[in-house]
Amino acid sequence: MRTTKLWTAAVLLTMAAATDARDDHLLLSIDEAMNTPAAREKLDPSIRLYFGKDRRPTAAKSIGTWTTNKRTNAFGKNDKDACEWVFLSAMMQLQERARKEGGDAVIGIESVYKNIVTSSETEYMCGAGNVVAGVAFRGEVVKLAR
Repeated sequence: MRTTKLWTAAVLLTMAAATDARDDHLLLSIDEAMNTPAAREKLDPSIRLYFGKDRRPTAAKSIGTWTTNKRTNAFGKNDKDACEWVFLSAMMQLQERARKEGGDAVIGIESVYKNIVTSSETEYMCGAGNVVAGVAFRGEVVKLAR
């Protein structure tokens, strides 16, 4: 009986280590993530999002810079779907911050996943594991000049 318990514990520990082992850093398309049906439905078009050094309108007022760090359950999902879902969650959080602070745009959005900065107009970084996918972004909330 004791041997069976030890064997079971060893198998469970090995499985737990294996589920945490993968942490792939993926560069994925911002455009594809922004154009999923869920993103088109849930993102607020009145709070604009500008990535990297993307051309953007002039800001009349800088309100502040905020970071978002989001995770999602990736179990049973492919990496791209999980990453697009957590990307959407992060963008919604940035838009909510802009709304709360009186801004109408978030500019200079860059990935800061695990302190690796990726500033791009076309790609974001997502960490994909066996059971969790995550993103982190930093962006400046502004009030645009009209």
